[in-house]
Amino acid sequence: MLEVTGLEAWYGQAQALHGVSVRVGEGEVVSLAGRNGAGKTTLVRCLIGLHRQVRGTVRFLDRDVTRTPAHQRARAGMGWVQDDRGIYASLTVEENLLLPPRVSDRAWTMERVYEAFPVLAIRRRAPGTTLSGGEQQMLAIARALRTGARLLLMDEPSEGLAPVVVARIGEIIREVKAAGAGVLLIEQNVKFAATVADRHYLLSQGRIVETLDNSEFRRREGELLKHLGI
Repeated sequence: MLEVTGLEAWYGQAQALHGVSVRVGEGEVVSLAGRNGAGKTTLVRCLIGLHRQVRGTVRFLDRDVTRTPAHQRARAGMGWVQDDRGIYASLTVEENLLLPPRVSDRAWTMERVYEAFPVLAIRRRAPGTTLSGGEQQMLAIARALRTGARLLLMDEPSEGLAPVVVARIGEIIREVKAAGAGVLLIEQNVKFAATVADRHYLLSQGRIVETLDNSEFRRREGELLKHLGI
């Protein structure tokens, strides 16, 4: 579904990514772990097409999209749940949900969204930015699901949230996986990542330093917590 080969990225003369190669298969959840500043968000911005100073190859659904504009990648089926949630302050919860275009027949209906996230139904007339942090994260995820994205890029979806909200997000990720979509999860919460991901990449100073299956990832949890500085 997603295959990234030898990706390099710069900010001016400063190189942020060095030969990064990752892949995500259909119905697979892959996590990318690393300290703050390791290059995780830069990688996501390269994948969605918002960072253009790059070299290497990004293929999505067997098509080279390395130079494809962000809006075309979104219409092809990439969905982005960004770390700052990107909620439109001038729109209600329901208007935020109605905003994105439908890109496939796997798009969630409003009824399904409200069934999965009852709090959004209760708060549907409220301005999006009046929601709590956990509610805004649910809204950001639901908005991506409304598009019917084939691949979800999720940047720190559990950050700063209550355990009950994190658990619900995990349930949704597993539901998305079961439906055949791919998920690239940018996540420092090792315990959470281990509950949902099939494979894990460790990123350090803009380089992939290890690739682990989930059993090895769980076994080395203590070591990884130290590596991530948590």
